[in-house]
Amino acid sequence: MTDYIELHAQSAFSFLDGSSSPEDLAQQAAHLGYPGLALLDRDGVSGAPRFYKACKEAGIKPLVGATVTLEDGSGLPLLVASRTGYQNLCRLITRMKLRAPKGEGAVRVDEIEDLTDGLIALVRKPVLIEPLLGLFNPQNVYVELQRHLDRDQESLNHELVGLASQFNLPLLATNGIRYAKPEGRPLLDVLTCIKNKTTLEAAGKILSLNGECYLKSSEEMGQVFKDLPEAIVNSLRLYDRLDFTLEDLGYKFPDYPVPPGETMNSYLRKLTDEGARRRYRPYYEKAQRQVERELALIEKLNLAGYFLIVWDLIRFCKEQDILVQGRGSAANSAVCYSLEITAVDPVGMELLFERFLSEERGEWPDIDLDLPSGDRRERVIQYVYERYGEHGAAMTANVITYRERSASREIGKVLGFSVETLDRLARFVRPWEFVTEEDVESLPFGRAGLIPKDPRLKLYLKLWQQIQDLPRHLGQHSGGMVIAQGRLDTVVPLEKATMPGRSVVQWDKEDCADLGIIKVDLLGLGMMSALQDSLKLINASRQEVDLAHLPANDPEVYDMLQKADTVGVFQVESRAQMATLPRLKPDHFYDVVVQVAIIRPGPIVGQMVHPYLSRRQGREPVVYPHPSLEPILKRTLGVPLFQEQLLRIAMTAADFTGGEAEELRRAMGFKRSAERMRKIEEKLRAGMEKKGITGQAAEEIIRSITSFALYGFPESHAASFALLAYASAYLKVHFPAPFCASLLNNQPMGFYHPSTLVKDGQRHGLRIRPIDVMHSDWLCTVEDEKTVRLGLMYVRGLRKEAGLELEQQRKLRAFTSIDDLRDRVPVRKPEITTLAEIGALNAFGMRRREALWQVEKAWRPYGSLFRDVERKEQEHGSPLSDMNGEERLIADFAGTGMTIGPHPMTFHRNRLEARGVYSAAELAGLPDGRWVKVAGAVIVRQRPGTAKGFFFITMEDETGLSNIIVRPQVYEKEKTLLSTAPFLVVEGPLQNQNGVTSIRAERLSVLESALAGHTSRDYH
Repeated sequence: MTDYIELHAQSAFSFLDGSSSPEDLAQQAAHLGYPGLALLDRDGVSGAPRFYKACKEAGIKPLVGATVTLEDGSGLPLLVASRTGYQNLCRLITRMKLRAPKGEGAVRVDEIEDLTDGLIALVRKPVLIEPLLGLFNPQNVYVELQRHLDRDQESLNHELVGLASQFNLPLLATNGIRYAKPEGRPLLDVLTCIKNKTTLEAAGKILSLNGECYLKSSEEMGQVFKDLPEAIVNSLRLYDRLDFTLEDLGYKFPDYPVPPGETMNSYLRKLTDEGARRRYRPYYEKAQRQVERELALIEKLNLAGYFLIVWDLIRFCKEQDILVQGRGSAANSAVCYSLEITAVDPVGMELLFERFLSEERGEWPDIDLDLPSGDRRERVIQYVYERYGEHGAAMTANVITYRERSASREIGKVLGFSVETLDRLARFVRPWEFVTEEDVESLPFGRAGLIPKDPRLKLYLKLWQQIQDLPRHLGQHSGGMVIAQGRLDTVVPLEKATMPGRSVVQWDKEDCADLGIIKVDLLGLGMMSALQDSLKLINASRQEVDLAHLPANDPEVYDMLQKADTVGVFQVESRAQMATLPRLKPDHFYDVVVQVAIIRPGPIVGQMVHPYLSRRQGREPVVYPHPSLEPILKRTLGVPLFQEQLLRIAMTAADFTGGEAEELRRAMGFKRSAERMRKIEEKLRAGMEKKGITGQAAEEIIRSITSFALYGFPESHAASFALLAYASAYLKVHFPAPFCASLLNNQPMGFYHPSTLVKDGQRHGLRIRPIDVMHSDWLCTVEDEKTVRLGLMYVRGLRKEAGLELEQQRKLRAFTSIDDLRDRVPVRKPEITTLAEIGALNAFGMRRREALWQVEKAWRPYGSLFRDVERKEQEHGSPLSDMNGEERLIADFAGTGMTIGPHPMTFHRNRLEARGVYSAAELAGLPDGRWVKVAGAVIVRQRPGTAKGFFFITMEDETGLSNIIVRPQVYEKEKTLLSTAPFLVVEGPLQNQNGVTSIRAERLSVLESALAGHTSRDYH
């Protein structure tokens, strides 16, 4: 048994006040032989779940507490002795956080009075001793001593020892841990500089005096406090009093209020049976058996209330006319399908229910609801807050960590690198992820303007590696909400979100799952908004269309998908998806499910895409890594594409239990999955060896499974997304005007800039009408089944309130002149100037420059010049010549970011044809391998991490899109040109295979264009 236990440690979850992860602290404490360790992070318990889990794995006791900030900026360490103490700590932190701006907050000492039960105060500030004795039971106040070879600190300790004797208080030795090992001190100094926005050179006394704040052994601490042995002994005595860990959290999910005479189980059965009979027509035996099996497990696990609460959210959405669809693993459940939570039939698709819920998993199921982005989603979120109260519901946090580029910039600033150097460094960091310190001289520092032998660079690289994945601050999850029976703020502290009207728990979704806290994801999806808006426009024209009852397997939809004519179609509009669609040739719904899932990092890195497509095209036979895997992989031609398949493979090939398979799933989706996956790989190899699966078969299975750590897609998730992909494709084919208008009204979303959506619509026969103050609303509108009118929302610089007022005034009475518009609408001169430049005032009987002239008149008092000019105008009109075609194009892009007139490339076509440059539409008719020249506006740039340095460009001309592939060597040579040029001429061999065309760029040059302000969508 150790003679000392450390009861005051801070981790990196003190946010710039600690430099070690909770896991590192737990491991080091176990290594030193401590039976437990106390984590007292600043103003929160954000690191407590990870600390709890790490301590359990290390076999030591994870003690909880926090250091709360007082009004004078000092900290008061509080240790939790009981569950009541933990609840009081959470409420105290919540109190200080909810009343202060995000990231701030402090507590007055007297505010602690009603929340002291179960808490033990460690005091190091002499003036606090008497006030705290008035609030706490004296046996719960300890005088804390720390010794870090600091003369001033020793003087303070001398005073504290005297006060402890005067008030008969126990002494407690701690080391005020800020990092696990001595080598953590340099990183802490960097974090201190980041916190104080300074450099190491200028930091001075704000840096730590030395490197003593690490976890020391019991023997070391005994030597440090050999003159005060009672302070060491008291650490053991106090440790024995600390009974609480997060295992005793006491979280309870709310009960659902059911009608009289019903229990939650009976009411869930009733709703499920009614829904199943609507969904399954007829309600056949296999579906009935699956529903009954699920209901029995739900009752056994006492989860009926959870399903009812999610059903209640669906009910609310229907009442409020808010489109909603469940996805994720919930799509594996026939009960969710029957309750209309999800739209995928899991019985018909043979989805794995255990992926969603099983007795062995020992955790809550996870239901994700996709909602329209914006106000409609916010109404659902606010409904949850209203129903469960300010302290009963909150969003889950998102722990913002240091990643490659943020780490590069922050550390570079601290080390004193210039802004220009940091900009250059940021471009090179991605390839550095796995280098060692010894590799530093081979890195491209020279291109960043640095000398490779600069001694700062080794320090830079070392710190850059150490800071990776450490928490920077707490953000808000995109939509995860947790709710509790009673007060959620007795389970976890709440704090303000950046967005008004929201609060956030201090734990992220993984933490909540680890601790059995239930979460519902309310996720905003731009396509849901576009689909709902499309339906509203369609049904307003007396055509009844319902997403739930779209005609299945529409041949025109699949014809469009096979041609990769998918600009604007959900999930299948990217360059990579377009390159795959003509090869996969989807002709029924499951093909769309595969298409959604196959262009993901998991299948790509696992080398699964090409084998699947080759087998699909009949160019290679269907084979299985092992005969036992045929039932699992038959539907995907022997190639694992989905998470569920990987879990089944692990259970079949390596005899994983359901619990081990679940750990595998968690690792595959976890930010810090690499280390966890390595451990699981060892288990997989051992399990397969026992079953006689070795050699190439074992390696293929291992590669398939471990590659899915890079975001492999669940089949149920892909099926839910495939429904939206099919729906968006159906609307694009059959209702192009409402669909186009809705896409334009819900930007930014998807893969393409609105200018590309407009040109795609025009190429499909849509008439796109210009912005016009006599016809345009704020939003884009549908004038007939083939005509879209652009909305005032696309006028750059026009305030929304002015645009909406213009719309309202015009509907009351048409405008008669520019003066009339000025008098009735609070529009500013720069706003109406832009309207004139883009032709939105042409309805008043004048062209653009004449309108600009009239705007000047309308906004200026008359002088002699204008009186003279007015007489001439009456005789000769405006003295300004009208814009030519190219000038109108420039004005359109400057004022709206798009044009409905000729594509910019139209003005270059004659000159380009003379140079032998092909249009995008001509490429499909050329043979594979021909050397070609193409030119266009760059609309998308990509360099995905899975592409091994390849760079991809999508270019647009007046006939369509062309895809450019740039080899790493060419990219390095032409990086600046590729990253900045708005228009390019590209030369290289054409690749024309299976209906997919692309050019392998060998030569590149800038195409000079007057349209310098053209916008592309880059690196997304």
